[in-house]
Amino acid sequence: MTEDEFLTAALTLAKARLGITSSVRDALLKNAVESVVEELESEKGLTLDFSSALQLDFVKDYAVWRYQSVGDSQLSAARVPLAMPRHLQFRLHNLIISQAGGQHVRP
Repeated sequence: MTEDEFLTAALTLAKARLGITSSVRDALLKNAVESVVEELESEKGLTLDFSSALQLDFVKDYAVWRYQSVGDSQLSAARVPLAMPRHLQFRLHNLIISQAGGQHVRP
């Protein structure tokens, strides 16, 4: 799968996960998907495998969380926005470790 096909698949899956059937929110969701991919590659130093269903699923879930948390006003006791959910943190760490030659870590 090419990068464009990967991005399109991630957008389609994100919309399905959110129950969105129209294209009204496509610009916001597409930006979320693209920014996740860019963050993983440029900030986290990962090289994404665009044929990996595991990485596609992670990008979809991360983009959905980012999309949903943008307007989220939930704050911690210290009055800061809530952190990334633990399941996403573990999956991100596993991706980083697997690219460094390590083994997957279980939560």
